[in-house]
Amino acid sequence: MTINTMRDLAATVRGRRLDLGWSQAELARRARVSREWVNGFEAGKSTVELGLVLRVLDALELTLDVSVRRVPTDVQGINLDALLEGYRST
Repeated sequence: MTINTMRDLAATVRGRRLDLGWSQAELARRARVSREWVNGFEAGKSTVELGLVLRVLDALELTLDVSVRRVPTDVQGINLDALLEGYRST
């Protein structure tokens, strides 16, 4: 699954928590954070401490993988100046 925003990550965490049948309080206890913190995070709060997010992911047995976004091969090597010039002359 690709996560592009904090809301995506929060929705993933909430979904996993619900799949496990855990309350926010149960997740908070297992991750050693407050229930209020879990509530704010699941609501999409954009300023959360990464260390706490990692503890929550660990409690849920989720991993966070970071990778380089690949540019589609048909886009590589395009001369944007020439492309724009072609649009201007049309």
